[in-house]
Amino acid sequence: MTNTRLGQASAAAVSLMLVAAGFIFLYAPTDALQGPVQRIFYLHVSSAIAAYGCFAVVLLGGVVYLWKENIAADRLARAAALVGVAFTSVTLVMGMIWAKPIWGTFWTWDARLTSTLVLWIIYAGYLMVRRLAEPGRQAARFAAVVGIFGFIDVPVVHFSVTWWRTQHPGPVVINDTLPAEMLVAFLITMACTLFLAGVMIAIRYRIEVLMDQAAEKTVPAPIVAPSEARGAR
Repeated sequence: MTNTRLGQASAAAVSLMLVAAGFIFLYAPTDALQGPVQRIFYLHVSSAIAAYGCFAVVLLGGVVYLWKENIAADRLARAAALVGVAFTSVTLVMGMIWAKPIWGTFWTWDARLTSTLVLWIIYAGYLMVRRLAEPGRQAARFAAVVGIFGFIDVPVVHFSVTWWRTQHPGPVVINDTLPAEMLVAFLITMACTLFLAGVMIAIRYRIEVLMDQAAEKTVPAPIVAPSEARGAR
């Protein structure tokens, strides 16, 4: 994707998020029990779903790299991991803001919260591996394994509210407990957030390409002994 198209996609993503904000604050009704703070729900859950999608891309990229050693797949996994960690951070922070007035505390070691924190740690570790390890085939393969096995925690996070007794609300969308206006606002917010995540991955992928090209240009030339250099002349 060219820089022009990336710019257009970024502008579209910003516009769509503004549309989502309009549905959240102007269209969706105020929750009768929780009040205005419930509006966090729309972006909180959408960010979590976007993070799932990003980590699914990391999984796919890791599998393809281990299978074919395709550098483009590795770059895609790197890009998606960073965006996924960003959306997981948004999910955690917004959840804490929501929890304070409802539960009376920012954090509790609830199964959903704890498993989400573990997910953040796993993929933050993935990024740390990519940053600290010597670039090359070995680092890419090791990171691919981390990304693949790390995805195991995604279904754990998603189903934690049904597998264990938790303080966290159950799956209200699946259980069809949202009023029609709230459901519409949520679906639109989710679609806009997923589009934003896709654009962010595309931008980061472009950055990864440029970083790889810069690294290739700065590879030092092989050291030649003075005697060999004179002999060559």
